[in-house]
Amino acid sequence: MLRYEGSIALLHCQWRRRAAMAPLAAPALPLPLVPALRLAAKKIHPAFRFLESRSWKDVATAAAHRMYCSAGTSGNQDREILVQHLLVKEDQLQLLTELQKRLVQEDIDLSDLATEHSICPSKKNGGMLGWVSKGRMVPEFEEAAFSAPLNKIVRAKTKFGWHLLQVLSERQAGFLVEIQPEELAKRMKDPEFRENAQLLDVRELKEIKIASLDGFKPFPLSQFGEWGPTIGDTLDPDKDTFVVCHHGVRSLQAAQWLKSQGFSRLHNVSGGIHAYSTRVDDKVPVY
Repeated sequence: MLRYEGSIALLHCQWRRRAAMAPLAAPALPLPLVPALRLAAKKIHPAFRFLESRSWKDVATAAAHRMYCSAGTSGNQDREILVQHLLVKEDQLQLLTELQKRLVQEDIDLSDLATEHSICPSKKNGGMLGWVSKGRMVPEFEEAAFSAPLNKIVRAKTKFGWHLLQVLSERQAGFLVEIQPEELAKRMKDPEFRENAQLLDVRELKEIKIASLDGFKPFPLSQFGEWGPTIGDTLDPDKDTFVVCHHGVRSLQAAQWLKSQGFSRLHNVSGGIHAYSTRVDDKVPVY
């Protein structure tokens, strides 16, 4: 488990190894559906075909990958799309053409063909790339994806090979911003803020026993397997959600994942509880 900020170096190495293989983006994580609904969801919409159990190690790696991919962009995009694809080598255009014909002529989903034929690591998730915004993919793929009609299979050529891609849904882009400890403290004085906001502490329970912020509920990353799959039922994706950890690294990873799951109003506490203690309230223990 990636439990402490000291693990970020290892996380970075893991991301670089995966990035060398994955040309577009890290595989998306399971949508927050309860297990009883998963089978039905897969049949209803192809977007749910990639549902599978994932560890927090995968979650953090994917979040880091998205964070690095978006570095240097404005982050103020007004549209996001849910994309799945398959990738074949540059010299396999004939195979791509045959697969595209099968999608038209047979009762088969792109995710099934991606699992069997794609050379992208996302094949493990049926080719699902998750929710993406502009500036996170190679230009040729991005142009094809953002101009494609919903659910239509389109072809794209990039430096990685040939792609068949499908946009399954679109939405207004949410936001993920840094909030300074001083601003958080100011908001927390408002009773309505505590009633309406969702406050998450992703540190481990033994850390929370040492120091905590009033109103923040524990969502330890080591227990992600327990709360992750049902997060959409536990919390409201449309509410302002504030995430804190020790120094702001784990909380950013968690917030990145929450954004991929449809949470649209995310605030990462900059510097974590350590910054809150040293800059706002010295009664909160430092550790």
